[in-house]
Amino acid sequence: MGSETVRVWLVERTYSDDEQNLIILIYATVDGKRYFRKERALTSFTGDSRETTAALEVESDKLGTTDPDDRPRYAAEASRMAAEHDPDDPV
Repeated sequence: MGSETVRVWLVERTYSDDEQNLIILIYATVDGKRYFRKERALTSFTGDSRETTAALEVESDKLGTTDPDDRPRYAAEASRMAAEHDPDDPV
């Protein structure tokens, strides 16, 4: 039995201080309460097949609970991304 999926929107993209050549992508729900963290090697960003999209569909059991201090910022950014982009838009 599969898990329900939830749409999450890109809210943060940072370069990892701990790992060389690692980009951390944070996607969040439009209410900012749940998030999904995706790590990618910097070299994986080359070529058309590895585009970063505006949104992802993620199984709900793979989402974490956002820190209350980050919720307003994540909600604002996820809402902005949802208003300005289609889910499959490369960003």
